[in-house]
Amino acid sequence: QVQLVESGGGLVQAGGSLRLSCVASGSIFSINAMGWYRQAPGKQRDLVAAITSGESANYADSVKGRFTISRDNAKNTVYLQMNSLKPEDTGVYYCNAAGLTRGLRRLEVWGQGTLVTVSS
Repeated sequence: QVQLVESGGGLVQAGGSLRLSCVASGSIFSINAMGWYRQAPGKQRDLVAAITSGESANYADSVKGRFTISRDNAKNTVYLQMNSLKPEDTGVYYCNAAGLTRGLRRLEVWGQGTLVTVSS
């Protein structure tokens, strides 16, 4: 069994910064891709940023230049540094990981989500 635990959400004023963390634990052989998704109230869950084990990253257009995704492969941890936050960045942020378990079975798991609220 593999679990993701997110942290770092909270309330921040527009223009402020937050750093989200997500740690994967359990029966992990390898994690290929890790990413952050956002779900705003009443909307679907959308990709914010993703990063491969080789540290190739991609971002939603709305966050380019403001958010930075990074990972520590040794710790199975992914981070999302969010700067110049806007009210439209408000939502529940979910971590996602894809890879292989120790039994070499396909792995895809979601975290429980962490709430980010940006006030104007």
